Amino acid sequence: MDTSESSTTEPDSATHTTDATEVTDAAPAPRRGWRRWAMDTRPLRIPAYRRLWTSTIVTAVGSQLTAVAVPKQIYDITHSSAWVGYASLAGLVPMVAFALWGGAVADTVDRRKLLLVTNSGIAVTSLLFWAQAVSGLDSVVVLMLLLAVQQAFFGLNAPARNASIARLVPAAELPAAGALGSTVTQTGLVAGPLLAGALIPVIGLPELYLLDALALCLTVWAVFRLPALPPLGEVAARRAGIREIAEGFRYMSRHKVLLLSFLADIVAMVLGMPRALFPQLAAQTYHSYGEGLALGVLFAGIPVGAVLGGLFSGVFSRARRHGWMVVGAVVAWGVAIAGSGLSGNLWVALAFLAAAGVADMVSMVFRGAILLSAATDEMRGRMQGVFTVVVVGGPRLADVLHGTVGSAFGPRAAVAGGGALVVVVMLALTAAVPALRRYRI
Repeated sequence: MDTSESSTTEPDSATHTTDATEVTDAAPAPRRGWRRWAMDTRPLRIPAYRRLWTSTIVTAVGSQLTAVAVPKQIYDITHSSAWVGYASLAGLVPMVAFALWGGAVADTVDRRKLLLVTNSGIAVTSLLFWAQAVSGLDSVVVLMLLLAVQQAFFGLNAPARNASIARLVPAAELPAAGALGSTVTQTGLVAGPLLAGALIPVIGLPELYLLDALALCLTVWAVFRLPALPPLGEVAARRAGIREIAEGFRYMSRHKVLLLSFLADIVAMVLGMPRALFPQLAAQTYHSYGEGLALGVLFAGIPVGAVLGGLFSGVFSRARRHGWMVVGAVVAWGVAIAGSGLSGNLWVALAFLAAAGVADMVSMVFRGAILLSAATDEMRGRMQGVFTVVVVGGPRLADVLHGTVGSAFGPRAAVAGGGALVVVVMLALTAAVPALRRYRI
């Protein structure tokens, strides 16, 4: 049974066990030498988690093919970057709404069945993307509608998928599972767009949609092979309406460690994610390196660092003081972002951004582990719904904030100032509310 911090006490530690049914209790021998640094792969010994993770390897790249194809097709039709931005908004709104609702749904139904339905829906949507592209319809309205439907399915899918991991993996291995999943996702962010750019001249844009649909078929098959994941405990009176969504927020407010895990990500992303300023930095600060090269290097820096952090995650995935790991990672993120803003050398900036990517990976791993271990199973779906909204919405708010401040004060000042604010606000938050720094398993 999972335990979590109550609304009136702030324990220095908590002990958690897992409700997974496929997990073996035998502990592996301690790893020595360089193996202590390498990625912790213990969760892959669990057949159900291994199937889920393996399918993610393919879909992490496949989803990026569609993520590149949609804005490319919209730009080809309209020759307007504004329409590309409108399409992003068309996908964001349903994703946010359905992620919150999907979290409530995930707490009331068999999560395996929900994953089957939503992954199938995403695959069908990718086929419809392919059909409209092959037909030469050239309709921005149709593209935006399909994108809205696809993101709605994603909003329903993500909370159930993330909440299911705690039923498949022991609590002590949740950080390792988070590192495995996040590394695959970040690798897809790097490899997917590169692959899309290489394939479009060879096979054409419509086929990118088709490749994504085929990759999603592997995900559907992997989910089909999972064990049943019905709700635990009494479920007869559970619903998935506005009241239940609101109860999720009340639950979060009563458990400070959960609330602070969300606030930590909001602080890091909203104040410290500088991607909106990368084009301006490439054009003004690093133009001597070549604007195109500089832009690519800046955008690649954080994902590359995150991948490296995942590959060497063995050094931190066995940590027990999860709260301190989050605090330290967010502070390190802020320092690295500030360093990138202060640097006038592209390669030094890249090093700082890569360091920020490592810190972001650590933060993601331990925030995810806290959400899965500190929340009871009947609330995990709703917590993951909020998590999805925060992860997707935070960087978009950062784009608005940094774009505005960068235009007024210059991009380097905005980046450096944002990183410094992350450090100040996170340390102040940690000092004022000790629940997060005290949390451990």
